[in-house]
Amino acid sequence: MYEDKLIVSTSPHVRDPINTRRIMCKVIAALAPVTAYALFIHGLSALWVLLASMAGAVLGDFIVQKGRRIPVTLDDCSALVTGLLLALTLPPKLPWWVAGIAGLAATVLGKQIFGGLGHNIFNPALVGRAVAFVSWPAYFAAAYAKSAAIGIANTANHKAIESAVDIVNGASPLAAMRYVYDGAPKAPQGLFASKYYQPLLFANPWGCLGEVSALLLILGGIYLVATKTIGWRISVVYVGTVAALTALTGRDPLFYTLAGGLLIGAVFMATDYTTSPLARRGKVVYALGLGVVTWLLRFWSNNPEGVMFAILFMNALVPLIDRYIMPRRYGASRESGEVPAP
Repeated sequence: MYEDKLIVSTSPHVRDPINTRRIMCKVIAALAPVTAYALFIHGLSALWVLLASMAGAVLGDFIVQKGRRIPVTLDDCSALVTGLLLALTLPPKLPWWVAGIAGLAATVLGKQIFGGLGHNIFNPALVGRAVAFVSWPAYFAAAYAKSAAIGIANTANHKAIESAVDIVNGASPLAAMRYVYDGAPKAPQGLFASKYYQPLLFANPWGCLGEVSALLLILGGIYLVATKTIGWRISVVYVGTVAALTALTGRDPLFYTLAGGLLIGAVFMATDYTTSPLARRGKVVYALGLGVVTWLLRFWSNNPEGVMFAILFMNALVPLIDRYIMPRRYGASRESGEVPAP
């Protein structure tokens, strides 16, 4: 009498209603405030970068899936998130066609070439940025905003440090402070990292789109942790490692935490499910590695940022971390890890 109610299937038998689309929608919600603020700060040029990046990412997914004759899964919103994250790592005045090609590279080279969502080794958005960064470095150097475009960012603090940023072609506060700490002849007098705190938190018109407000990025990260979309370990350990090592180097840890792409990388890139370790201890090791590599690149390379290459480098080590740092299986002995015979 119960045969019609018996369902025989493989595990898992208890399923959570969460799915890829819901996860991606939560990420979009977390990024919505900083995205809207970036468009408000940078205007029409930033909008073209955003639209081209997202269109390129969606087009890349569509072309490959159609070419492979597999179901088109654009409704899971993963391509949109990839394009959005990519756009937030790009400078606001980048030509739209560079952003579009970066979007294509993100989904084609960063995701679909490995077999699609869930199979990629590297973070797709950072793959797209890396392709554009190494292919058109001159466009990147000329695409940063040198000064605030609207009144909300045109404060006394911004005016005081505007000339310092102009010294390095308006690239970023990180590059300007590097001149100061290295004692370069052109370094402005009286410029301290503490002058950047307020602009970096509330209205940063230099740097990439996602760097306009550290406060909004932090709030987005809190939302994702509170909704259990991501865990806190990777982000907290990553940022904490960079801050601690920066302090040991004799530089301002708060400035180097707020400046550059550290926060958006730690919260939205490094925590990617597919490209981060599975075990809790593995996540901590992974985050420590991210912090060390970022610190090394920031202070001992020609690149004042370092977050993009640090995450891509540690992505490549995730399979190794997962292999050697995995939780003991239930019933297995602590010494051998094998389950004893009955």
